[in-house]
Amino acid sequence: MRALPARRIATSALCATLLIGIAAPASMAADSVLPRGHSHAAAPVPGADALLAQTKTLGDIGGVLAPVTALVDAALKADNGQLPADQATKLGQAAKDAIAKVTAAAPVAPPAAVPAVPAAPPVALPAVPPLAKSAERPRALAAAADVKADALTALQTAVDSLVKAVTSGDAASVVPAATAVVTGLVNFVVATVLGGGLPAPNLPGLPALPALPTSALPTGSLPVS
Repeated sequence: MRALPARRIATSALCATLLIGIAAPASMAADSVLPRGHSHAAAPVPGADALLAQTKTLGDIGGVLAPVTALVDAALKADNGQLPADQATKLGQAAKDAIAKVTAAAPVAPPAAVPAVPAAPPVALPAVPPLAKSAERPRALAAAADVKADALTALQTAVDSLVKAVTSGDAASVVPAATAVVTGLVNFVVATVLGGGLPAPNLPGLPALPALPTSALPTGSLPVS
């Protein structure tokens, strides 16, 4: 009589196993048909592209600031401004890699499109029309890109000089070299902020920021032949 409950338990377990074996493939097939929450294509909000580009610009600034300032900080805190050669090389290489990364990722500004001079009448040529705004913007972007590239090149040179100073044994050369690096960082940040398409600052009390230099084509009447 005691074997009967055990037999019933075994039979129930077998039935449950069979039911699971039958239901599992069906549930997996149904699950494959159901739409998944993350299967649709991502649709960013309108205007996200411009803000993402601005965020990347700010990220590039931070990516350069951290390793370069780490080099300056280590140099100024070292005994007599001197670092072991391996530490100086490591810090300098990290700074140079960060600068090179931003330099390689810098977009190439399109060449400025100059409108064609209209056909001249038989007697005299009309005045050359001023450049349209659509032509001025690419030219301004090109000027901004040139200024930023110059700032990165100068910063790279300053970093190399600082690495050389902290391993030269000459404590007097460290502060001028570190000052040149800090100045190079400031130039890089200002060039990026002014020419990187970032929003204009609106904090009360801030002085007006100067515009980046741009070259203007002369306008006026052409000489009559």
